[in-house]
Amino acid sequence: MRHRKKGVILDRKKEPREMMLRNLASSVLIYEKVKTTQAKAKAVKPLVEKMITVAKNGDLGARRKLIETLPQKMAIKKSMEVLGKRFKDRNGGYTRIIKLGARQGDGAEIAQIELV
Repeated sequence: MRHRKKGVILDRKKEPREMMLRNLASSVLIYEKVKTTQAKAKAVKPLVEKMITVAKNGDLGARRKLIETLPQKMAIKKSMEVLGKRFKDRNGGYTRIIKLGARQGDGAEIAQIELV
């Protein structure tokens, strides 16, 4: 039974799921807007929020924390230089999920996750 277990499995083992979410978080930080399934968008939202909160510090420890989490160097650079300064005065709620309807091929619910 999965009582009181928070995370979603997304039909993957632990390591591939974590890497997929880290890559998706990097894409959201780089492009600021990504279309994906609704379940993946809900799963990656806390990770993106935490990365922006870490980037707001702007010190070396924050950069190292981003390096160990995000695989793309461009995502680290943009979150430290651009996004950290943009959201400096905001106390959370950096992302928004917009539902776009069902995908034609398999009927999966599609959503767009974007930075506010």
